This record gives sequence, structure tokens and C-alpha cells, in this order.
Amino acid sequence: MNPQNEPERILEDLLSISGPGNCFSRRQFLKLTGATIAGISAWGLFRANEGSAAPLIITERAEGLVVADPTRCVGCRRCELACTEYNDGKASPSMARIKVNRNLNYGPAGLYTRQGGQGNWGSGLIIQDICKQCPHPVPCANACPSDAIVVKPPLNARVVDAQKCIGCRMCQRACPWEMMSFDPDTNTATKCFLCDGKPKCVEACPAEALTFTAWRDLTRHVPPRVAPTAVISPEKLQACIDCHNR
Repeated sequence: MNPQNEPERILEDLLSISGPGNCFSRRQFLKLTGATIAGISAWGLFRANEGSAAPLIITERAEGLVVADPTRCVGCRRCELACTEYNDGKASPSMARIKVNRNLNYGPAGLYTRQGGQGNWGSGLIIQDICKQCPHPVPCANACPSDAIVVKPPLNARVVDAQKCIGCRMCQRACPWEMMSFDPDTNTATKCFLCDGKPKCVEACPAEALTFTAWRDLTRHVPPRVAPTAVISPEKLQACIDCHNR
């Protein structure tokens, strides 16, 4: 097979999934076209060598989740501090896997909401951003060119394997909720892995605004903060096509 023709073949396969009698919703169409364009644009960057292992695609569902109650949050940011002290051995709240500081003044919508927004300068409601432990397809994992985001039993949390991470930050560009963190000292990405079932942010919260509970899908209920700009390799797109066509 000529590798130069591979992007065109992938596009044809994607379009054939719908079949002549099926219809896409607007949401499905945007996802399909966005993923296709991203994959084709990544072709020159991430094309694997012949005979390489199949790309990692996470399909397992997570078994745990940290959920937040904004009505209880007092904005003390102890959760951010506890996260980095436990996981990184340093006080660096900006690296925390739970994000509070960025929403303190105006909420997730930012400055331009003015008095109509949330946070201390709006309604007073402080939103704690937490990792959703996304179901398949997992945006950060799918965008990682080195398959450094893996599943860690027994909770099946999505975890960054620091030994595989190459510091490209593609995962940060992939997350619609901007929940990936990056350690400039080690040049590796990091994310919430639920502290193996004992989240330190939950333990540190004096207002009991955080709870560790069974997983449920929050991706459909929490609006994204940004439009993802990551590229996805054609190998991963093809792996998804092959799986869904079985």
C-alpha cells in the first residue's frame, strides 16, 4: 500500500461507516469531520513505521470519580496544594489536577461575563474543575503520539506514564476541559489518577465540597472550556474504524 494514499483511504472508510441509509446528527457530523481533518493533518508527524504495534485505544470505563459541589467551595485552594504535595512532592498549586484558582474571580466563562458570571466577582459561586475520567473515546489518550496515557487498575483511572511521555503537550490541546497539567521540571504531562482510590484533594477539603464516588459520565453535562486543537494519528483513527466495523 502506498502511504501517500492512506489519508484518502481513511477518509473514505470514515464516510462509509454511516452507510447510504443512515444519518448523522449535527454533533456526530462535527465529531467525524473534526477527527478526520485532525488525523489527516497529523499524517506527516505521527505515521508509524511498518510492523509497529497497534496503537493504544482506551475502551475500559473508569470505576471512580471525584465530584465537586460548588455551593460548598470556599475557595481556599487546599485541594490544589494537597494534590501537588502528595503527587509531586512540592507546593505547586498551578500544577494541581483539580483546578480552582482559574475560576475564583469570574468562573469558567472568564472575564467577559462581568457581573453575570460566577466566582468572587460574579455570583460568588466557585466552580472546581475536575477530571471527568472520560469514557471512550478518551481525548487526551487518543491524541498522545507515544501512547503515554494508559489505564491503571483497579479503578481504571487514566494515568500518564512518565516513562513514555515525550513532553509534546498534545494531550493539553486535546482536553476540552483543560484538565491536563504539565511539570516543566520533568518535562512531562500529568493528570488526575484518583490517588489510587484515596484522593488527597477530597481528604484536604475543609468544607466537604469534594466527594470520591462511583464513576458516572459527566462529559455530557459539563460544557467544554475550549475547542480541542490536538491532532490524532491516522493509525488511531484506523484502529477505531476497524473496531467499530466489527
